[in-house]
Amino acid sequence: MKTFWLKVIASDRVAYNGRCQKVIVPAADGGQMGILADHENMVIAIEVGEAKMQLEDGTWETLAVGTGFLEVVNNRVTMLVQTAEKPEEIDARRAEERREVMEEKLRQKQSIQEYYHTKASLARAMNRLKVSREKNTRI
Repeated sequence: MKTFWLKVIASDRVAYNGRCQKVIVPAADGGQMGILADHENMVIAIEVGEAKMQLEDGTWETLAVGTGFLEVVNNRVTMLVQTAEKPEEIDARRAEERREVMEEKLRQKQSIQEYYHTKASLARAMNRLKVSREKNTRI
């Protein structure tokens, strides 16, 4: 299968830099967007969610990603996101604690701005939990 170059850049590091057969990212419209080799040039917004990459050897890697953008230009894909974590890098206990705190905070009276910040924090925590649990269920 044909491949393309993928670079995933988080705010603190380069999370992945190498060849891929396919990448599937959480799109801003609520769905998912798949990119294959020779995809048309484009830029899309990425939401908090799970990015899956089929590497050159056919294996799949998963990243828990934050919001950002993905750019496709001349068979090179660059994903620029706030956060990108591999399942083994996620502290599930800490993410679970964060989820509980954010759920409790949502029950309290807040300003509109605080409400949206709390919802975003809750979404990130739940995404981290989902990705870390999938790592533990794979054989």
